[in-house]
Amino acid sequence: MTTYYYAVASQKFLLEEEPLTEVLKERHRHYQEQEQEVDFWLVKSPAFLDSPALASVKANCPQPAVALVSTSKQFITWVKLRFEYVATGEFEAPSATIPDPLASLEAVAS
Repeated sequence: MTTYYYAVASQKFLLEEEPLTEVLKERHRHYQEQEQEVDFWLVKSPAFLDSPALASVKANCPQPAVALVSTSKQFITWVKLRFEYVATGEFEAPSATIPDPLASLEAVAS
């Protein structure tokens, strides 16, 4: 199993009110310059919030939610400092309650 760290907030807050797209583009560029593999993902309507262990996080986060998920605790700590109004935590996956750490509950249009 792998430990994943997350920062979660409402989609309205992170995708409309904050410059998240710019921040992620800059972070991606930095990783490329450092020849470092990208270890973060943006997940709209993250399915991991439906895990019983994360029910209180979901209950306290305005829906629809969006999460930044990473294998880097340092990156998520930085995100928390940068955006302030996000909930952070961690989980192990794959597991019985979280089979796919990057799964979304949002339907994909075909």
